[in-house]
Amino acid sequence: MSALTVDHSPSGYEWNDLVRLWEETDAPEGCKVEIIEGIITVSPPPANDHNDIADQIQRALYTVIPQDWGIYQTLGAAVPSRQGLFIPDLAVVPKAVLRGEGGYFVSAAGAEMIVEITSPSNAGTDRITKAAGCAQAGVPLYLLVDSFAPGGPTITLYGEPKGDVYRVLSAVPFGEEIRLPAPFDLTLDTAEFPVT
Repeated sequence: MSALTVDHSPSGYEWNDLVRLWEETDAPEGCKVEIIEGIITVSPPPANDHNDIADQIQRALYTVIPQDWGIYQTLGAAVPSRQGLFIPDLAVVPKAVLRGEGGYFVSAAGAEMIVEITSPSNAGTDRITKAAGCAQAGVPLYLLVDSFAPGGPTITLYGEPKGDVYRVLSAVPFGEEIRLPAPFDLTLDTAEFPVT
C-alpha cells in the first residue's frame, strides 16, 4: 500500500499551523500520520515482515540500553527546520526527553538513535528525506533496514551527522551481523530478518 498525501502546500503553512493540522488529521487506527517536507501524509499499518524486524531490533536493544531510556514505535520526532514530523519505526530516546516535552512528539535532537524499516511506498523517504532530517537534527545514529534496496535487502548504520548528511558507518546484507557502537555496544544479528 502507498501513502496518501493529505496536504499539498508545504510553503503555505508555518510550522505551528502544520503541527495543528497534523494533530487534527483523522486517520484509521494503526495508520501513521507524518509531516514530510511540509506535506501531511497518511500511511497504512506496516506489513507483518516489517513488524517482525522491528520487534527483533527492539528486543536486542532492550538488552543494552540504560533503564532511563525507552524504545518507542509511535513517537513523533520533530525536525521543524525541515518541516518534518516523522514517526520512526523505532526511536531510542531518554525518558527525561519524553517526559520533558509533553504533547505528542519530541524534538528529533533528543533521540539517541532512529530506526527506519522501508516499505515499498516509503523507501525513498526513509533513505533520503528522513535520513537528512535526522542528520540535521543531530541524531547520533540512524539505522536503515532496507528490504527493498536495489542490490538486495541491506541494513545500513549511519552516524557522525554533519549538516544534513550522515557518514555510512557500516552496511551489510540481510543475514550478516552489524555492530552498533557506544552507547549501545551491540552486535545485531540479521539472520532471522524476513526477506520480502
